[in-house]
Amino acid sequence: MSEVPQGVGRAQDAALTRAAQRGDASALGLLLERHRPGMRAVALSLLGPGPDVDDVMQDAALVALRRIGDVRDPAAVGPWLRMVVRNGSRSLLRTAGRTEPLAEVPPPSLVDSPEHVLDRHALRDWIWEAVESLSPALRLPVVLRYFSHGVTSYQQIAEACGVPVGTVRSRLSQARAGLARALEATSAGAHEDARRRTDEGWLEVRETMAAAERGEYAKVVADRYTRDVALLSAGQRLGGRELLVAGMESDLSAGVRQRPAHVIAGRSLVVWEMDLLNPPDAPDHCPPGVAWIMTLDGGRIDRVSLHHAPRPAPGVEPARTTGSVASG
Repeated sequence: MSEVPQGVGRAQDAALTRAAQRGDASALGLLLERHRPGMRAVALSLLGPGPDVDDVMQDAALVALRRIGDVRDPAAVGPWLRMVVRNGSRSLLRTAGRTEPLAEVPPPSLVDSPEHVLDRHALRDWIWEAVESLSPALRLPVVLRYFSHGVTSYQQIAEACGVPVGTVRSRLSQARAGLARALEATSAGAHEDARRRTDEGWLEVRETMAAAERGEYAKVVADRYTRDVALLSAGQRLGGRELLVAGMESDLSAGVRQRPAHVIAGRSLVVWEMDLLNPPDAPDHCPPGVAWIMTLDGGRIDRVSLHHAPRPAPGVEPARTTGSVASG
């Protein structure tokens, strides 16, 4: 059997990649199928035979769907796909505490963040429509894993959701399978504008923080949150409206400010990733950041789950502010 000349293969890759970047789902599927053997070989070389290989391959397909716009040289999509698999395999090895003998390969240089990639190519709304089709238990780990900046590892997602790491892995595996079905089922449908929702999310977080600094956070809670809103941490309910307001006011009176760093916004789930700015006289008052993970009911926030970034260095934990929203 004659082999396809290398130049022809690169030209076909380039054409398919450009089509996928314009939103052609079938082109992306053909790319993944063309390079599946090479991608699987990379996973097998790092992980060995077993179910982890299938997980990494599914992960790589979702990363490719979300980040195909990152490919600067469409003819070199094959090496890019194999690098996605390699990075996913190494991440899994680190999470599992396993070691692998190969030298570390630096990750690809990303000029744009994932949300900017979603904003600029036509697949973004289709992806979000599929994410929204998942059950709430599956939707949250998927959004944190693939779209957040600081809550992406299995351990961090487990802490944010208040479940064991094994449950996170199981839910992500189920979610990947559900996303594959949903993406296929919704490929020809009309999808809502994900960029518009994200822009509205940025506006809301800025308005909320500005109102809080004016002493009007209680009004924000009354206007935008359900009456029975629950405040949670690590899956455990801490309180409701009163604790939300008291915690915010306590942080502000202590001189702590929250600066929006990243916003993820869907119909039913919103995440605000915030930098925490401590006062000069109490630099260790709060951890460096907090993620507000919020679910919506009828357009109003009904659950707020807080996940704090780890402090930069081990040591004695400073005293916590009772009822504080930001303090960890």
